[in-house]
Amino acid sequence: MPSFLRTLICAAVLLCTAGAQAALRVGDAAPGFTTAAAVAGKTFDFDLTAALRQGPVVLYFFPKAFTQGCTLEAHAFAEATPRFAALGAKVVGMSHDDIATLQRFSTEACRDQFAVASDPQARTIRAYDAAAAANPQRADRISYVIGQDGRIAFVHVGADPLAHVQQTEAAVLRLRPGAKQ
Repeated sequence: MPSFLRTLICAAVLLCTAGAQAALRVGDAAPGFTTAAAVAGKTFDFDLTAALRQGPVVLYFFPKAFTQGCTLEAHAFAEATPRFAALGAKVVGMSHDDIATLQRFSTEACRDQFAVASDPQARTIRAYDAAAAANPQRADRISYVIGQDGRIAFVHVGADPLAHVQQTEAAVLRLRPGAKQ
């Protein structure tokens, strides 16, 4: 992708996501939730507690399916999902979009690699203080790494969708036994 196009996308995303402040901090208990999700176009109920029994969870919030920045971020997470899986971590994206939209997004943008969860009432978005300042029904671009103990291990807030992938992957690496903190 040409650098001017990446800069333009990041600037547009910045305008849409300015003002977010994640209230949850490292060490806080991650709010549990169960919601409709889709992976590879198939729906299922995603349960955070059940997912954490298998390993850490990278929960990333995104504003809207099929927008430029969110599609770019989904492609990047799709490419990184095998690396997250090798580290024992599960990736799940979340937005306010309805499940029918996310079924398509899970295949087209997420490339069948990871689940995307629907939060049309923005309950989980609010519980994680991930609501966009300009539109509280929509999620801002916030990523959390949740350890198997159910606690927030890492928080990233920022407009650059690619930074969320890079920094959450680094945070998952730090969760490994013997990793340098």
